[in-house]
Amino acid sequence: NFIFNSLTGHLIIHHTIMGKKEKKSKGKPEGVALNATSKFSVLDFPGLTQPKPDVSSPSPTSGGTTTAGGTGGAQGRRATSSSGPLIKSEGQNLIGTGCFEGRTKNPSWIADRANFYDVLKQRRDAEFSSKIPAAIEVILPDGKKVEGCEGWVTTPYEVARKISQGLADSSIVARVKYSDFLPDYDAVEDGMAGVDIMAEEMEDGGVETKESTKLGPYLWDMNRVLVGSVSKLEFLKFDDTDAKTVFWHSSAHMLGEALEHSFGSKLTIGPPLSGGFYYDCYMGEGNFNLKEEDYKVVEAEVSKITKQKQKFERLVLTKEEGLELFASNPFKLSIFNTKVGDGERTTVYRCGDLIDLCRGPHVQHTGKVKAFACSRHSATCWLGETSNDSLQRMYGISFPDKKMLKVWKENQEKAKERDHRRIANAQQLVMFHELSPGSAFWLPHGTRIYQKLMNYIRDHYWKRGYDEIITPNIYNLDLWHQSGHALHYKDAMFCFPVENQEFALKPMNCPGHCLMFANSIRSYRDLPMRFADFGVLHRNELSGALTGLTRVRRFQQDDAHIYCREDQIESEVLGSLEFMKEVYTHFGMTYKLELSTRPKKALGEIDMWNKAEKALANAMNEFAGVGNWKVNPEDGAFYGPKIDIKVMDAMERIHQCATIQLDFQLPIRFNLQYSTGSKVKGEEFTRPVMVHRAMLGSVERMFAVLCEHYGGKWPLWLSPRQFMIVPIHADYNGYCEKVRKVLHDAKFYVDVDLSKEKFNKKVRSAQIMQYNFQLVIGEAETTNETVNIRTRDNKIEGEVKLSDLVAKFAALRDEFK
Repeated sequence: NFIFNSLTGHLIIHHTIMGKKEKKSKGKPEGVALNATSKFSVLDFPGLTQPKPDVSSPSPTSGGTTTAGGTGGAQGRRATSSSGPLIKSEGQNLIGTGCFEGRTKNPSWIADRANFYDVLKQRRDAEFSSKIPAAIEVILPDGKKVEGCEGWVTTPYEVARKISQGLADSSIVARVKYSDFLPDYDAVEDGMAGVDIMAEEMEDGGVETKESTKLGPYLWDMNRVLVGSVSKLEFLKFDDTDAKTVFWHSSAHMLGEALEHSFGSKLTIGPPLSGGFYYDCYMGEGNFNLKEEDYKVVEAEVSKITKQKQKFERLVLTKEEGLELFASNPFKLSIFNTKVGDGERTTVYRCGDLIDLCRGPHVQHTGKVKAFACSRHSATCWLGETSNDSLQRMYGISFPDKKMLKVWKENQEKAKERDHRRIANAQQLVMFHELSPGSAFWLPHGTRIYQKLMNYIRDHYWKRGYDEIITPNIYNLDLWHQSGHALHYKDAMFCFPVENQEFALKPMNCPGHCLMFANSIRSYRDLPMRFADFGVLHRNELSGALTGLTRVRRFQQDDAHIYCREDQIESEVLGSLEFMKEVYTHFGMTYKLELSTRPKKALGEIDMWNKAEKALANAMNEFAGVGNWKVNPEDGAFYGPKIDIKVMDAMERIHQCATIQLDFQLPIRFNLQYSTGSKVKGEEFTRPVMVHRAMLGSVERMFAVLCEHYGGKWPLWLSPRQFMIVPIHADYNGYCEKVRKVLHDAKFYVDVDLSKEKFNKKVRSAQIMQYNFQLVIGEAETTNETVNIRTRDNKIEGEVKLSDLVAKFAALRDEFK
């Protein structure tokens, strides 16, 4: 699933489901290349041996930029800040050479590493013995205090047991908010002061990571001692998003252990995703790549690990100790050298004989993972650079209950059937061509849906007071320097020289709209101004990241920007929420609302942020009711708070398409202002508040979402094939043409099957192509000037007078059915 902020260009999720082309072959597919993505180089062909990258051809760079890991650049990285310094390859492109000696079961270095871990644990145990237990206060979410708790002794698991054994056993992880720490607790000594090494990879996989304040809240191992008084202790079960992340992170460690045991793989990075996990590993440059037949081997090994109920054990170590512990793994050494500063401490976790660099937390033991499956595999590259070592990636999924895995597998099969790429091909809606990768060719029937979606939004614009505008596709790069996008986003833009100046295709509309606002003197009476733009946008996504219509290079979006006064924020946001509700009600989708508030690195005055957040909260209360939305503390964009609108499709998958965001920064960058009407010196002009909003987001992506939501069975109002007229005999072709013209003149999509196929074959073909209705015409219908209606589900509705036909179906169309 992709959560993609198409308004601002921030890539939040980046996780492909399958490759760009689906092929089944017994051998290596011809013409398949390993392509770099914005984070990893990934080629997904489940079940096939993956080709290794051509290390002689570095990935392209933008503007000659050199990135970590070699001279090849990885274009299109997220515009968000990194969670720390980029991992470096010590100036070498190939760092794994010689460390993998072929597929070997239980290589000796596993035992050597475990033995040295035991030495390190004795050192830490000696340090821990100096800690002085002290009484602490622990408060539960309902305000109740738990008696008899001691710092450095009591664990969340023990607190849960005081409530019930069932709660203790069913809890995946604890969430701890401290009121104060014990005097002898030191976060640096505890390995908690450095960066979270996995944070960036988790964000790329769709996992939302939030920074904690000094006192939390922290996700805390159930068997890790508490280190201070707790103002709020929560126990999270698998249905909680954070608990799922922890559960899948622990499962990734189990997968890594199985890869080491089964093949002697050299592990690199293994993060949780929004729906599972993966582990990347180095398996040499020979013919040792992962294959589909390896799935059973790995699953059998994980089953043994599960039965052993191996405890997850946390250990703090110094950088020097870590370098010695992972001496046989050059990839872990590279992570240590870059992510862990000299003199710093970090943490590793052990389960069985696997020891892995990790911030945690984890489940109590491997027995919690009751169901596990390898889902697919792919080729990738170290650090996402095609000039670096070729890696193998194994994806997995796991659950605390075998029934949940069964349901997941059933849903996967349904998802394959509903894959928009399969449906678009079968219904002849869209095509792609290698001469313009990432840019859809909209065939006539696909264009019908595309235009219907845009015209549907245009109808709303007319009712809701928007002005549609048209802006250029090409701008001097100076515009993007002024807006700030060039600094963080240039790699994702198509740039080219024009008369010794640098120009670029626009990747978003907001700066151009600011130029239009600034073109005239604006008065407070002019506001709000609502600019809507369906302009064509281009983003330089790397070829390996392109996936059907969900990640493309050329797209349009129902982009609009509202310029309003501060006192108009609430009413404009409320209007946008009502707009959103009507749209997704017509689509038959449900939604959830979340308010993301001021982050730590926010720009702008706090007073303005507070007023804006209050206005958003008031609008959400009026729209959804108090308590019917949630707050994401400190999760807003640096330029303003936002409302995240998460919609659920027919398969209960979450998509973030619509969005409403306030922006205080672009008005400053473009010096936007309006006349206040005040006579007071210094108050004659002030800045407007800018609201970014979209209902569909990318039309291409919304097309894909709706295609899968409806399973290709488009409702009449959106359908590109609404009626197929089927004559029983050629004698009735003349009347068929009359019926076609009546419907065509009423702006319905209608075809006539004049082929020589048998009647039942004609009806079946129309149903397979998802014509909403088949209008059967024979002698009786011709004589009576009627049609006999069948649905695509082969339900016979009977005869209807031709004179009543248009009114009947126009009513359905107008009701968005």
